[in-house]
Amino acid sequence: MMPSRLIEEDRNHTSVVVFVLLGITDEKELQFILFPVFLGIYLVTLFWNLGLIILIRMDSHLHTPMYFFLSFLSFIDICYTTSISPRMLSDFFKDEKTISFIACAIQFYASSWMGQAEFCLLAAMAYDRYVAIGNPLQYSTIMAPGLCQKMAAGALGTGFLCSLLETIPCFNLHYCGPNVIEHFFCNITEIIILSCSSPFITQMILFLVVFFVGCGSLLIILLSYGFITASILKISSLKGSAKAFNTCASHLAVVTLFYGTSFSVYLHPHSRHSEKQDKMLSVFYIIIIPMLNPLIYSLRNKEIKEALKRVIRRAIHFTH
Repeated sequence: MMPSRLIEEDRNHTSVVVFVLLGITDEKELQFILFPVFLGIYLVTLFWNLGLIILIRMDSHLHTPMYFFLSFLSFIDICYTTSISPRMLSDFFKDEKTISFIACAIQFYASSWMGQAEFCLLAAMAYDRYVAIGNPLQYSTIMAPGLCQKMAAGALGTGFLCSLLETIPCFNLHYCGPNVIEHFFCNITEIIILSCSSPFITQMILFLVVFFVGCGSLLIILLSYGFITASILKISSLKGSAKAFNTCASHLAVVTLFYGTSFSVYLHPHSRHSEKQDKMLSVFYIIIIPMLNPLIYSLRNKEIKEALKRVIRRAIHFTH
């Protein structure tokens, strides 16, 4: 029998008002180990992404379309991981990890919005790399600040609308119990299976949204890299070809990590034996990847290293 505070009764039926999250693990010893690890990852994520945004804004040499998109990616990653990580961390030592129906809907909406915006932004960044390599002489003209801002706004807007299309039908389903979500956050695939009404239409909407945003943005990326490859093959100099490919290497790494893990979770049939695997993959693309993205773009990037040196020199000169 469900606790009375987890459901409310009306004249005809009962409705779930609180969900229970199972979390990453229920082993106390493992929780004490994982908590400082995930807290450290979250703090590093905030530090690296905020630092990259500030560095790009402070150094005029980085005021280019590529770094504009990169700073926007850092902003999205901060919002994405923050929509889930603080709640997950606060739940670590709670015996009953409850979340209200409304809070669950808000958490899913925010994470879905940022996740889908990132899909779109990665597609915009692939197009930017194609223009830079395929039309270097017209790059500044084509990728004007106005277009870059419209593409970034379009990524956020698409994520906003598509997240609404997912959230409204999902949380308009009737939930009468059970109310236990087999995850550490309000994962849509885990929520829908708890519904007492038919989820078929909602599942079709979710599939179409994922297909439109995920597969559509992936198609743009693949087409962009197809043209990039063709452009690189036309470069006679081996050094020139290597330099051109090097400008795409970081973006390719980010795309592979983000698309690979998120598609693995959402584009396979749900089954009980895959729950642990889904949790691990979700940890990777929600918590680990937002930390890795600025590192991937920064560690092998000479322009960012030089910009950091200039900012440090200015800071030292100012203090003296």
